[in-house]
Amino acid sequence: MNKLDKKDINKVYWRNLFGLQWGWNYERMQGLGYSWVVMPALKKLYKDDKVAMSKALKTHLGFFNTSQPMSHLIIGADLGIEEKTGMEDEMAIVGLKTGLMGPFAGVGDTIFLAIYRAIIFSIASYMALSGSTIGLLLPIIGGVMIAWVRYKFTWIGYRQGTKLVTEFADQMKTLTEGASILGLTVVGALIPSVVNYSLDLKYKMGKVTLDINDMMNQVLPSLAPLLIVLFSYWLLGKKKMNSTRLIFVLIALGMLLGNLKRIFGL
Repeated sequence: MNKLDKKDINKVYWRNLFGLQWGWNYERMQGLGYSWVVMPALKKLYKDDKVAMSKALKTHLGFFNTSQPMSHLIIGADLGIEEKTGMEDEMAIVGLKTGLMGPFAGVGDTIFLAIYRAIIFSIASYMALSGSTIGLLLPIIGGVMIAWVRYKFTWIGYRQGTKLVTEFADQMKTLTEGASILGLTVVGALIPSVVNYSLDLKYKMGKVTLDINDMMNQVLPSLAPLLIVLFSYWLLGKKKMNSTRLIFVLIALGMLLGNLKRIFGL
């Protein structure tokens, strides 16, 4: 018979959704938040065993740090294990947390931060620039979907338990690679739609007119916007470069390129 019911798991989910980062510090990072998140379940599991309760709190106050969306899988699995074995096998619980928090951090940051934000907010911004109200609603819809996914993760972790260490971790690697490809495809497709620039350079020799922009487009359509985006990514990889400084660099670059015709007298 299960000691935890749906109400207990849901309490843990809501606490994790909003409170995992509470009490974040450089010593234990999300450790304090983790112990607060699982507290409703711990009270239910160890209400009559003060020794086990004390041991569980000391265990969960240890170092923990991972991607917040993926933490639901780890916390759910933790609850599933503790419901069956309690704190009899403390090392299994610690091993589950330390073994998964690193790989899941990479997976979560890639899917839910880099790729999700790049796709959703790029599309939403483009739609908003086009005057579509859906551009405003898209991030809200996406946020609701992420909350639903995180809820499912909690229950998947709770039901699957230790299987997450092997089977699900391998599946997540494949999913991450596929999501990365999708994200790069979407961002690449948005470049010629969002970045509008063409070189207004023409060289005349007799009756022959050489259009530099047409030549570049024959090599690769929208080559000029692509070069600007690649240049921006390259700059962001520099140590002292950030998004604010990049904006000023692009402004200066725009002023320079916009006056090439006047500079060279073409």
